[in-house]
Amino acid sequence: MLIESLVRKLHALTERKAELDGLLADPAIIHNQDQYRRLSREHAEIDPIVRCFDRYQAVRRSLENARGMLDDPEPDVRRLANEEMTGAEQRVSALELDLQLLLLPRDPADDSNIFLEVRAGTGGDEAALFAADLLRMYLRYAEARGWKTEIMSASESELGGYKEVIARIIGQGAYSRLKFESGAHRVQRVPATEAQGRIHTSACTVAVLPELDDVEDVPINPAELRIDTYRASGAGGQHVNKTDSAIRITHLPSGLVVECQDERSQHKNRARAMSLLRARLLAAERERREAATAAQRRMLVGSGDRSERIRTYNFPQGRVTDHRINLTIYKLDEVLNGHLDLLVDALVQEDQADRMAALAG
Repeated sequence: MLIESLVRKLHALTERKAELDGLLADPAIIHNQDQYRRLSREHAEIDPIVRCFDRYQAVRRSLENARGMLDDPEPDVRRLANEEMTGAEQRVSALELDLQLLLLPRDPADDSNIFLEVRAGTGGDEAALFAADLLRMYLRYAEARGWKTEIMSASESELGGYKEVIARIIGQGAYSRLKFESGAHRVQRVPATEAQGRIHTSACTVAVLPELDDVEDVPINPAELRIDTYRASGAGGQHVNKTDSAIRITHLPSGLVVECQDERSQHKNRARAMSLLRARLLAAERERREAATAAQRRMLVGSGDRSERIRTYNFPQGRVTDHRINLTIYKLDEVLNGHLDLLVDALVQEDQADRMAALAG
């Protein structure tokens, strides 16, 4: 049974959707693109909740009608009423759960494009090769979901891997699906260069940052930036060596350095690099704000922090283990070929369960 406060909120959202329907049909708002975009975004967030609430109310009415038939003198009518009640009660329970999930506070960055950063950690050349494997896995996942991808910058290793690579993934909900990938990824396998057939353990770090909307900007003082241009290197076509189109921006107060060498245009590379810098500065600010809370929580409940190793990819056993949710699946090849939903769905469900428990508590 939904608590009264949730029911009141759902009625209020129903009224707001009706109001938005009228506003979005108003010619004055249609011609004001900023306002129309803002109201359309609000409508898109509310609409699935209201639709689910409409279905919930309809099923509740069916349930009440069935209960009213239980006193009918005809046995067949009472039997049908009992059958209808059983089905309606199951649908009500399912819709109540759906509504609770829909009403969970959304991360405002969930619909954002992302910057995906993969860096080789311990393990030398093998770690760099694993970084390339991880990048390929994410790019294939993005392709399967119809998202666009761009390689912003890359530092290649001698054996064809990456010491560091930064990609931009453009697609609705990219951050909501990949935000749980940040952390250390460990691989256990026999490297191609290993003559004795011994299993080595290497690691890479992954960082997933939401790309900021123009409206959610991070103030940056131009006087605090050092901007260098240089000739790009590596893959990207012959044009990259003809002009100084690549951009490196250093944020002097924080020491953050970002680069972009993907575009032919220096102007476009500068815009991409500034966007990445803003994303990193926002992430650093969020970490700073959350640090005190996290420290207090560790004092209360112990560390339990597995961010140093969120996932292990074990090639000899063909398994992938996500240590945060104690999930092991023996489908390593599928995961590395981009079938990440095998893990992402479980991580999203765990996150929803945690937030619902916090909401109830």
